[in-house]
Amino acid sequence: MPTYPFMQVDAFTTRPLAGNPCAIVFDADDLTAAQMLAIAREMNLSETAFVLRSAVADVGARYFTPAEEIPLAGHPTIATIHALVERGEIKLGVGVTAVTLELPAGVITVEIVADGRLPRLTMSQKKPQFLAVHDPARVLPAFGLAPADLLPGVPIQTVSTGTPQLMIPVRNLEALRRCHLDTAAYSDLRARADFFSPHLFCLAGVTPAGRTFARHFGVPPDTMEDPFTGSATGGMAAYLWHYGLLDSPTFVAEQGHWMGRPGQAWVEVVGPPEEIETVKVGGTAVTVLRGELEI
Repeated sequence: MPTYPFMQVDAFTTRPLAGNPCAIVFDADDLTAAQMLAIAREMNLSETAFVLRSAVADVGARYFTPAEEIPLAGHPTIATIHALVERGEIKLGVGVTAVTLELPAGVITVEIVADGRLPRLTMSQKKPQFLAVHDPARVLPAFGLAPADLLPGVPIQTVSTGTPQLMIPVRNLEALRRCHLDTAAYSDLRARADFFSPHLFCLAGVTPAGRTFARHFGVPPDTMEDPFTGSATGGMAAYLWHYGLLDSPTFVAEQGHWMGRPGQAWVEVVGPPEEIETVKVGGTAVTVLRGELEI
């Protein structure tokens, strides 16, 4: 029976059992997509990463939720590169070590700085695309919200930095705490729309360090709420900068605290609001589990 080494890593945190957990399966080139999906269901985490050889980058990977493949994601990227560093498959030099990673969305760069107890990993996401604008009356009932809960003057819009996410800006933390899924309404909304998953956020952190706080929902019943969502954090940052809602292109994004899994990311938007080049999303990670998968 074939065996595959794997690790479980908590991303966007400095301590175990916080941030967002990801399983990373190594040497996965001979696994089929159906097997990868089945393994992701077995792991039952928001995402599982499969490490592959690449002809165009230093390493390749595919990411699966328990429901489907996702073309680009943040916390699996941070977790995967962290795991490869721990395994000695990525050697760190002095200063910044740059690694290229091939994903279905394309090749991205991850920068690693080993200047503390944990390496700091920063991914550069794809150039933002500002896609469909959505009618609040169509969207908000799926989240138990009303038009008065929205941040005024800006749209509900799909933004992609590699994966299309629905950006829903709300007025404050109170509105964000009240939001909840109407599963039937949400499933209908997602089936008819252009986004992979929704990101609800406000311009306030839950600690003094945070500039934003967010909640992110998946695909019920396979994935419910996500503790920390790096790809959507990139789309959110591009949205906020594009619409003039940030006074600085660098900030700390927070997510997961109300789930008992606090996470933080350092975020930098590169380029002017009307022509953003990339969004950098970075954090640290910790390993919580190592083993072998037998299938």
